[in-house]
Amino acid sequence: MTKLLTALAATAFFAVAAHAAEVQGTVQSVDPASRTIMLDDGTSYVADAAVDLDALAAGDKVMITVDDATTSAVEVEKQE
Repeated sequence: MTKLLTALAATAFFAVAAHAAEVQGTVQSVDPASRTIMLDDGTSYVADAAVDLDALAAGDKVMITVDDATTSAVEVEKQE
């Protein structure tokens, strides 16, 4: 019984930790001071420290991975 509960708890933990959304858009602006990425549809995301904002510019098409728990951008990939 203890093994079953431990396995269920571990599964629940990893299922919650893995929730993220992917958003596609075109960069309207980047503010390095506030670490904010604004997309052309008006949505904005605060980027984690690991995201290289210097690599982004207005007009770049991007896919942003957003952490559902914190709503911050954890990864930003340029799209072709």
